Amino acid sequence: MLKAAREFMNELSADQQSRVLYAFDHEERFNWNYVPVKRNGVPFREMSHSQRESAHRLLRSALSDSGYRKAADIMVLEGILGEIESRAVSRFSRDPDGYFLTLFGDLASGTAPWGWRIDGHHLSLTVSVGAERKVASTPAFWGANPACVPTGEKKGWRVLRDEEDLARGLLKALPVDLQAGARIADEAPSDILTRNSKVARIGEPAGLPVSEMPQAQREAVMRILSLYAANLRADLGEAHLTRIRKAGVGRLHFAWAGGMRPGEKHYYRIHGPTHLVEYDNTQNDANHIHSVLRDLENDFGLDPLRNHYADCEHDA
Repeated sequence: MLKAAREFMNELSADQQSRVLYAFDHEERFNWNYVPVKRNGVPFREMSHSQRESAHRLLRSALSDSGYRKAADIMVLEGILGEIESRAVSRFSRDPDGYFLTLFGDLASGTAPWGWRIDGHHLSLTVSVGAERKVASTPAFWGANPACVPTGEKKGWRVLRDEEDLARGLLKALPVDLQAGARIADEAPSDILTRNSKVARIGEPAGLPVSEMPQAQREAVMRILSLYAANLRADLGEAHLTRIRKAGVGRLHFAWAGGMRPGEKHYYRIHGPTHLVEYDNTQNDANHIHSVLRDLENDFGLDPLRNHYADCEHDA
């Protein structure tokens, strides 16, 4: 990953380098978003062919093959959304190349904390590398608009199909009384509740404790969590799942809000001691997905950053 980051940096012009690199402890590292806003860094739209290849190698270095394809598909969806909105009035300019790469920290050292981020509409991935090359790979946001392409050559395409279908299948498979325990509201919220916060605060776990589920549904909860983890490179994804299991699968809670039938506005989350998955599909008549994996203990590699400053002397 560090090799890929260095190669990308070396491909850039002096002006691009000045815009792409921030100190690891700069507040910009927490400036992530998944809606159309002004962003810092270097966008794909101004990269040369060689620079794009380096950028994609960096992206691949943290993702599984399926996760990389999903990231690329989300970028493709931006072009499809632009075509859909061209037939209506939209205040946004949809750009499949409007995804920005940003680097953080000392890339030359090999031991100092460093990281990188790709950030754009419906895709925001943050990777932080701390002491002993320990990697933090969240927040990891994945969205889809349209969730199901309504017309054209890609009609019926659903980039985040499993994120929706597995959770609905879990809810429907629960006995009726347990379904009631999982449902936290008749109406789904308009977005994920943690939004683009630096720290994912959502209160105490709500909904149905996994400890009260039949075995088949307990396994279904872990399949959903594994789906989100599987976007990442195998060792990074497994690190999240290992900590979830160690904290206790039975301590997870599954919560659902909104309708149960396809096409109805809905929201779910899986919340445990160490991790949170949030998913919302309410906008654009329930054809617009926002989903995120948060590490409640180590988003942005805050533990490695704290350890770094504890071990090193810094000027005031």
